[in-house]
Amino acid sequence: MPITGELEKLKIEAYSQPDFTGSVGTFEAYLNPNEITLSYEIEYDSAEGSGTTGSPMTFKAMKPGDMSLIFFIDGTGVNGNQVDVMEKIEQFQTITGYNGSIHRPNYLKVAWGTLAVKRCVLKSASIAYKMFQPNGVPLRAVITAGFADSSDDTTRVAMAQDESPDLTHIRLIMAGDNLPSLCTKIYGDPSYYLDVARVNRIDQFRQLTPGTKIFFPPLEK
Repeated sequence: MPITGELEKLKIEAYSQPDFTGSVGTFEAYLNPNEITLSYEIEYDSAEGSGTTGSPMTFKAMKPGDMSLIFFIDGTGVNGNQVDVMEKIEQFQTITGYNGSIHRPNYLKVAWGTLAVKRCVLKSASIAYKMFQPNGVPLRAVITAGFADSSDDTTRVAMAQDESPDLTHIRLIMAGDNLPSLCTKIYGDPSYYLDVARVNRIDQFRQLTPGTKIFFPPLEK
């Protein structure tokens, strides 16, 4: 794609449900290409053993990532698209803010240029007015907004593709599946099949019914 120097439009889509259904509306604005910050944090358990000077960094979790961006609303018409600044800001606040129907802020999808669509919620926002008409009506505003990741459980698990035996797994049974082979695949040891059968109250572990779901609990560390 050639670099033209033109500003791309930021698009924020709002939804009422955590699985990103129930469309509420869309907000669009221009965004400067050099004003996006993506951040994430990895959490470790660093408890020290007795008599040691160091500690192993044991992975605990990936914390939700943050994204901060700055975009402007221009009511002067210099970009060929004159807008009412106050009306546009009100639209932003409605799309990203508190939704009385669900008693919480909307769930958001934020997209700009070639960046992957981010599923998130608004974490913070500040508005700076930059230019005014003689009667005090603002002509330009700059919004600095911070967003935090917010994916539903199904999407989060699908994106993470967690296969570790210390995590909970649910498997849809296919024709030919049996508990020993599934335990080998998940735990690396077929001997756990009796524990899995007991948890799921399965009597015929070698003749599983296709289409049913089996719960595989995490291994104790």
